[in-house]
Amino acid sequence: MAEHKHGEMDITVQTKTFEGFIKATVWCCVAIGVLAFLLALYAS
Repeated sequence: MAEHKHGEMDITVQTKTFEGFIKATVWCCVAIGVLAFLLALYAS
């Protein structure tokens, strides 16, 4: 069995994917917040 060496794997693709996921999550949360604010503002 191969010897495991911590920190040698190339994770650039995983890092970019994670950054994109976090960015999309933040944008969706902001959009939902703006939508909720506008609904509260104009629904009354």
